[in-house]
Amino acid sequence: MRCPKCGSRDDKVIDSRQSRDASSIRRRRECLKCKYRYTTYEEIERSDLRVVKRNRTHEPFDRRKLAASIAKAFEKRSTSLLTLEDIVDEIVHELETGGREVLSSVIGAKVLEKLRAIDEVAYLRYASVYQRFQDVDEFVDAIHTLGRRVKPNALQRELFPPETAQNSTPGSRNIRNKNHGRV
Repeated sequence: MRCPKCGSRDDKVIDSRQSRDASSIRRRRECLKCKYRYTTYEEIERSDLRVVKRNRTHEPFDRRKLAASIAKAFEKRSTSLLTLEDIVDEIVHELETGGREVLSSVIGAKVLEKLRAIDEVAYLRYASVYQRFQDVDEFVDAIHTLGRRVKPNALQRELFPPETAQNSTPGSRNIRNKNHGRV
């Protein structure tokens, strides 16, 4: 290793440890010339994983892009960075054991599977982009697939009072609104 401070190639390893997921080795080194201490990481060199996009183009797999999309789904949620890193590590490991090419749809399905188990809001955020939701009905369908019922809030109670909700469905246009007559 070349010292980042003086450029010398003479160093000694002071400490070696496995990373928490045992996928790399962390080494503390000391330059024998200037005594500067620095850290290096040793990882297994992996074959290039390629992603086959929806339009059939190919691009190199980018772990940072995967991590960024998952982080976006968890934005303003109380989830630790360690949890996000674990999700990315698990998905990358699963992808690497599958071959040299992977469909983007497979990556998306794996992300959704992990998010569904951890945070339903993050799951819905990711699904809305990944599955290209076009309207509210697609969100409602996704919520129902989570096994949840939409809880009535104040606006729903105002628009769909209990006496009229029995005779029509929330999606129909034939609902009586107490303030405006027929909608």
